Amino acid sequence: MGLLWSLIIGAVIGAIAGAITGKGSSMGWIANIVAGLVGSALGQALLGSWGPSLAGMALVPSIIGAIILVLIVSFFLGRSNR
Repeated sequence: MGLLWSLIIGAVIGAIAGAITGKGSSMGWIANIVAGLVGSALGQALLGSWGPSLAGMALVPSIIGAIILVLIVSFFLGRSNR
């Protein structure tokens, strides 16, 4: 049950990051989950684990990390289309 809860929270974090950056319409649920989970690890590694947490993920650093990840990935994938 813990893994399912982590996937759900990761999807929500990824969706929030996509909505903030404006890149969320092109991301699917799998990409949201990956962005949320990887962004959570990135954000907590860079900023620590402070603020409220759910499913072992500190929400504020996780969202910031996911935003950074979405911006970096969209920058590199956006360049290949030009």
